[in-house]
Formats: sequence, structure tokens, C-alpha cells
Amino acid sequence: MKQSPFWSLWGWPIVMGVLTTTGLITALVSDTWGDWWSWVGLGIPVAVMSWTCWPHKQPAATAQGAHGQPPTKTAEAAGSPTPL
Repeated sequence: MKQSPFWSLWGWPIVMGVLTTTGLITALVSDTWGDWWSWVGLGIPVAVMSWTCWPHKQPAATAQGAHGQPPTKTAEAAGSPTPL
């Protein structure tokens, strides 16, 4: 069974939105167990966002190119801005 393009694109953002919304509402209107759920519901999206924004080390194979050769000067110069 093929997955719908809608859910493959919007599935995780909807899950993060539901977690955030329930965490905020629970923090405002509930006590005891609601305090715990608000921490979970608001903490998971923050943890996911922090993990995705954290700079990850690039694998050596990707840094060298597809054939194991170091990048050429033209490839390095293409990504750098030109001096004024």
C-alpha cells in the first residue's frame, strides 16, 4: 500500500502541532497529571527542534564526494561568495 503524499509531507508537523496544542491547553486548565503532560507535550517538540537544528558532523564519504576523491577547487569556489 502506497502512502499518501499528504501524510508523508504533513504527518510529523501535525503530530508536533497536536503535542504542542495539548501541552499548552493542559498547562492552562489542569493540575497534577496535567502538569506532567504539559512538560511532555511541550518538551518533545522542543527536543526535536533542538536536535534538527544542532550542527551534525558530515560523514567523510559525503565530504570527499561520491568517488572518494577530495573536492576540486571549482567545487569549493562554487559554494563560497566572491570577494568584493
